[in-house]
Amino acid sequence: MKQKIKTILLSGITAFIAFSLIKYPDQSLEASIRGLNMWWEIVFPSLLPFFITAELLIGFGFVKFIGVLCEPIMRPLFNVPGSGSFAWAMGMASGYPTGAKISARLREEGQLTQIEAERLVSFTNASSPLFIFGAVSVGFFYDVKLGVILASSHYIGNAMVGICMRFYGRRAEMNSVKKEKQKASIIRAFREMHRTRLNDPRPFGKIVGDAVLNSIQTLVMVGGFIILFSVFTKLIYIAGISPIIASFFQYILHLLTIPADLALPLLSGLFEITLGASLISQEEAANLMEKVIVVSFILGFNGLSVQAQVASIIAPTDIRFAPYFFARILHGVFAAVLTVFFYTPLYLNRTSFDFKGVPVSNNVQEESWLDFLFRFAEIGPVITFAALLTAMLILLRRLRNA
Repeated sequence: MKQKIKTILLSGITAFIAFSLIKYPDQSLEASIRGLNMWWEIVFPSLLPFFITAELLIGFGFVKFIGVLCEPIMRPLFNVPGSGSFAWAMGMASGYPTGAKISARLREEGQLTQIEAERLVSFTNASSPLFIFGAVSVGFFYDVKLGVILASSHYIGNAMVGICMRFYGRRAEMNSVKKEKQKASIIRAFREMHRTRLNDPRPFGKIVGDAVLNSIQTLVMVGGFIILFSVFTKLIYIAGISPIIASFFQYILHLLTIPADLALPLLSGLFEITLGASLISQEEAANLMEKVIVVSFILGFNGLSVQAQVASIIAPTDIRFAPYFFARILHGVFAAVLTVFFYTPLYLNRTSFDFKGVPVSNNVQEESWLDFLFRFAEIGPVITFAALLTAMLILLRRLRNA
């Protein structure tokens, strides 16, 4: 019975999307182009270097080297191997879904157990500093100082999620064979790195080629999800479904003494972060603190678009999605609560206000961030096109040699 209901539900959603695409072709095309531009100009060129670098470092054994050295830190805090520190650092530096990509690769390499991989995925997918400071703080709120409070609450909340998730799956681990604890040493770390590299029979050119192709394949999948959820969010709004669902969030926001007008932007943010943050920043019924709290929550929640990307990445492995989804809710709550505590010391006490309570921003800092984003958007398509062309050349060369 459960499977029949699932079949009807999935078929109904797909039929709704198909019917809406036919009925609203202009709006669907507009939303699709918006998602494509975001992927073409920002997402692909910004994530590609991190993905390729991560693949190379794993293949050459450097992640194993870092894992041995960081074992005394990661194991007591998060109950994951030291190699998880690489996924955590890269995830925070480049943004989602890098953490999931690296965690899945480490699981495939056998450096993580299933439980450890599920713990690692739950707290290694975070927003990048570029997105928090550049896109949200400057691009939407026109105030770079907001990035400090958003980043602080986001990354501290992320670490708190990791500490909470360390207790996940402990019963299952108690029944398994316990690994012997070994002290970290540079000599042992180098030996493990060398052994990992020797165990990979691929030549240097094959490793680099695989890194490029795997990274591009993952990013193409990410672009598909961005476009899909951009169109889906637009369609449910046009069809009048969004206001109905938003009524539920209005009740929750009312209980939290937050203006109910933020319900619809919050719902949009639960589907796609960028659209939700933009709509929240434009809402005039709420004050700045209330807007920042809601934005912090959707940044921690990641949005269903990012969650779908993560689900697709971990699907080939035995990593389950449920722990990650629970951690997203937990992260959103932690980030929102921390924002309440950080707002006064990190923002109000360091910002001058006009008579309306609107923060006066530093124009020089804002212009530098905006200039960087505009320049990156200009060269982004060039990087994307060059990477896709490189992938085609690698594939053609391999087909000829086959």
